[in-house]
Parts: sequence; structure tokens; C-alpha cells
Amino acid sequence: MKPKIWLSSPHMSGKEQSYIKEAFDSNWVAPLGPNVTGFEQDIQNYLGQNRHVAALSSGTAALHLALILLKVKAGDEVICQSKTFSASANPIVYLGATPVFVDSETETWNICPEQLELAILDRIEKGKTPKAIIAVHLYGMPYKVDQIQSIALKYKIPIIEDSAESLGSTVRDQHCGTFGDLSILSFNGNKIITTSGGGALVTKSLIEKEKAVFLATQARDDAPHYLHSTIGYNYRMSNILAGIGRGQMTILDQHVEKRRSNHQFYQDAFEENNAITFLKEPEGYFSNRWLSCILLETKTIREELRQALEKENIESRPLWKPMHQQPVFKNAPSYLNGVSDQLFEKGLCLPSGSNLTDAERHRVLTTIKMYFGE
Repeated sequence: MKPKIWLSSPHMSGKEQSYIKEAFDSNWVAPLGPNVTGFEQDIQNYLGQNRHVAALSSGTAALHLALILLKVKAGDEVICQSKTFSASANPIVYLGATPVFVDSETETWNICPEQLELAILDRIEKGKTPKAIIAVHLYGMPYKVDQIQSIALKYKIPIIEDSAESLGSTVRDQHCGTFGDLSILSFNGNKIITTSGGGALVTKSLIEKEKAVFLATQARDDAPHYLHSTIGYNYRMSNILAGIGRGQMTILDQHVEKRRSNHQFYQDAFEENNAITFLKEPEGYFSNRWLSCILLETKTIREELRQALEKENIESRPLWKPMHQQPVFKNAPSYLNGVSDQLFEKGLCLPSGSNLTDAERHRVLTTIKMYFGE
């Protein structure tokens, strides 16, 4: 069998081991230490905009804490982009709140401003003003930042910016991860940089960061004994994993460059194939192209092509199945225009890792061209 070509595998810089060794040598193997502080500072320096960063165990943990900081509680409603991974919506349910799903638009594949405002107005009419809006930069493409912010300000609803897939993406040179009232990052194994598992919460104030860190370390009060007046969580990142993150931050821009190169390679290769279309960057937008995605003409073609790649031991996958189609969320309110359903039926993610070799890219290309009889 031919070697496996993964969709998006971890890509080490070679510098991670020095930070990990330092953690072992100094016995900093707990969820605190110089690597944690250093990793947070590295991210803050990268993002700019005077943001503060709390390194956590996952992006999901960051979303959970963001909702808690916004005082979301049982019985509340939170608007969530339907076209996303389930981790964007699950923390809403952790708190006993109800997700309200909003469909996408075709320019960025992200939350639709028109459907968002319709949803807000309808929930208000029903006596339930949403407590927050979770907007996602899908596959590294920023959502319509200006329009979503304008609507959020109009109705005084805070935005949680899900930047799990978009570290390195920008809108008019401002980094994703700095547009929300609170923002989250993910460093899962398939992300543009990884700490094996991990994430971060990005806040506008130091007070918010300190509150998040307090909650993430079991909410232990300042006392000589273990005293707890608030429910806490075991969400802090370890010093060892943060060391991996510090090494990864040194090559983040190179990873973005390579993933954008992958996308350009596919786009150039299929420029004459009218059966394949790509998502374009709106003016002023810069996508990290975390995953290179294509749209086919029908679901049948999508599935046949996916299976043809699978036979060649090449991993690909459909675009995210919308949350409003998920059995676990079947009773949640949804405001739909059909866009995310169409994207799910016709969309396919191609191998996109920053460690993808030229030989691997050409294997993917050859397999797709053979499917189309080229």
C-alpha cells in the first residue's frame, strides 16, 4: 500500500525539544512554569492589539470559560454558527443553555449577517435576548467581521470569536483572534500549530485573563488550605505542552506560507476544470488556508472523488456537517437559508498540511485528474 497522505498532520520545527528539555531539567512539569508564561507572551506579541492570553488544555475549554465570563447560565440562549465543528456548540450545552444556530453566507462560508439579525430579532420577540454570539473563522477564512460586529453592537450582544482554525489569518492586517469581545484558539494536533492538545483564551483585559486562569485552576481561593467558593475546572495547559507551543510559534508564519502555497497549487492545477470551484478571499482578507477546500457539482461527485482518494490512501473529508443537521441538536432553534447544507453536500477538504511534500501534492493531483478523466 502507498504511504498515507494525511489531511493535516502535526509539523514540528525541531526547536520544541529544547523547551521540553528545559522543562524536564528544571522539573517544571506542572500546569504552570516559564514555558506557559512564555507561550502566552509569544501569542500576545504575535496577535498584538494589547490582548491577553491564557493557555489552556483545549479550544473547547477556552469556549467554555468564555461563556462563563459572559455569565451564560442555564436557560439562556447563545447564537452559534451552524457550519462548524461541534466543539463550537457543545460548551453552550455544558452550561444548560440553548444553542441557536445561524446559517452561512457564500462569500466566506461563515455566519450570515442577514440570518443573524433575523435570529436576534426573533429571539427577542420570543422574550429571549441571546447572551452571546459564537462566530467562527471557518477553515481559516475570516467571517464578515465588520457586519457581524455592527449587528452585535446594535443589539448589545458580545461576540465570542472562534479562531480555532484561523491563527495567522487577518482582516486588513489585523489578526483573527483579536476581533471578538473574547476569542479562542486551538492547538489540536491537526491545527496550523500544535501543542499536541491545547488551546487559549484571548481577552481584552488582564482582569478577564486572571479570572479565566483562576477558573482553569480549580478556582482555588487565596488561603493556606484548599478553599473553594466557586466551581472551577482543570483546564490549564502544562509547562511541557507550552514548550512545544513555544517551538511551534517560531515557524507559524512559515506554516501559513506553506498552506497558502498548497491552496495555490490546487487552484492553479484545476483552473481549467469547471467542475471544481474554490473559496476566494474577499478584499482585505488574508486566510491562513488551514485546509484547502473545493466545491464539486453534486454530492455524488463529492463522494466518488473522496472514495477515489481513499483508495489511493489519501485522506480527505467532507466539509463540516452543519450543527442543525446533527442528531444531538435536532431540537435547537435554527435560522437557515440552505447555504451550509449545500456546502456540506458538495464540499471536500483536500490534504493541506504544512509538511505536505511536492510528491504528495502531485499524488493528490494525479488521483483527482484520473477521476475526471484528464
